Amino acid sequence: MKIRAISTGKLTLLLAAVWAVILASSDDAKAIAYPLPPINLASVDQHELGQVLPGMLAGDAEQYVNSVIGLSLGGSEHLIINGQDSLVTRSNNDFGPLSGPATLALTGQGVTVNLRTQGTYDYLLAKYDGPNAISAVWYVGDLTGIIRIPAISGEYGPSWALFTSGPQSVPDGGATVIILGAALGILGVVRRYLLN
Repeated sequence: MKIRAISTGKLTLLLAAVWAVILASSDDAKAIAYPLPPINLASVDQHELGQVLPGMLAGDAEQYVNSVIGLSLGGSEHLIINGQDSLVTRSNNDFGPLSGPATLALTGQGVTVNLRTQGTYDYLLAKYDGPNAISAVWYVGDLTGIIRIPAISGEYGPSWALFTSGPQSVPDGGATVIILGAALGILGVVRRYLLN
């Protein structure tokens, strides 16, 4: 019986090839999420993107959020929608280049909002009704889990809307099969090289 030994160089090459295939075929890492205490946003904090005075009309949330995204730091503009003149202001918080346009993804009411995993949503708009109606916009692209938005004294409970900044992509089955086939092909070539 003839025994073939694999040299250290060939073994290193095999391990490097296997590791490269594993890294190339993974789209994103999966992690176990442990619940954290809710993050409390404030009307003026490091996540505030801007405000709309008076509060916006229902159904026009995307226009207001996109207006805030388009402003320079500390900037403001008047936005007139259906005859209502609103002052849109941008905070001085610098989040780097903001992605857009904002697309409405989910709405709800109350002070508790579930952002799910980080990066699922980019922007949060809270609309407060009442005599001094205001809408506040936060950047939440770097937050995850349950957050609480402020309940402003003298105003009615807030309604909120979450926005994404582009289409959510899901890998199709064909790409997965191609990646798997390529990985198996590479392993076959490496196996032949090591055994010869």
